Amino acid sequence: MKQTHTQPEISIIYEDDHLLLIDKPVNVLSQADHTGDPDVLSLCKEYLSRSKNNPYLGLIHRLDRPVGGLMLMAKNRNAADALSQQIRDRTMQKTYWAVTFGSPPKNGMLTHYLLKNRESNIVNTVEGNQKKAKEAVLSFAKLEEANELNLLSIHLQTGRPHQIRVQLAEEGYPIWGDYKYGPDQPDGRNIALRAVELAFEHPQMEQQLHFELAPSNSTPWSHFSIAHS
Repeated sequence: MKQTHTQPEISIIYEDDHLLLIDKPVNVLSQADHTGDPDVLSLCKEYLSRSKNNPYLGLIHRLDRPVGGLMLMAKNRNAADALSQQIRDRTMQKTYWAVTFGSPPKNGMLTHYLLKNRESNIVNTVEGNQKKAKEAVLSFAKLEEANELNLLSIHLQTGRPHQIRVQLAEEGYPIWGDYKYGPDQPDGRNIALRAVELAFEHPQMEQQLHFELAPSNSTPWSHFSIAHS
């Protein structure tokens, strides 16, 4: 698999003149923030700059810092506009896997209203009539149970900060390793939430592209046979 040869290294899943699809490493920022820590957008621009001066690279969507998996970027403005429109139209399909505690049903649809505290970077569920609250909707299916853990497949209907983590925790299904929203979990553990599937229309070729990327065979993913079948 092609690599960016940056620090940290990033695996490239697909690349052409319009798109760059990567496997985002866990605990790496999607874009720069006040910490000054390495971020995917800057690292990928560094990679592209070896063959083109001042390359354009646009984020199409973001993944929380502790979340890894498929992350799509656009290499020109026309592609960025077309892909962003697919997100607004909800025609881009993103699937996440999460390992949770609790006892979720076989499938479900969750709707909450979320409000982000920008100072603490914490998102809370609130009443729908609260000012600046945003509706968050997701659906899930339970794929497997093992060792009192659940493997869920999740589809987002909306894209809100920390949405999956907050909504599952609110329902009593906190994600393994989520120190921010899960109970009594130490800081620094890898969160068991991963972007595993992405389907969208190519912005130029007008063909459907579909990518899947299974999690690594490490705890807690290794508890589940379906994760590596």
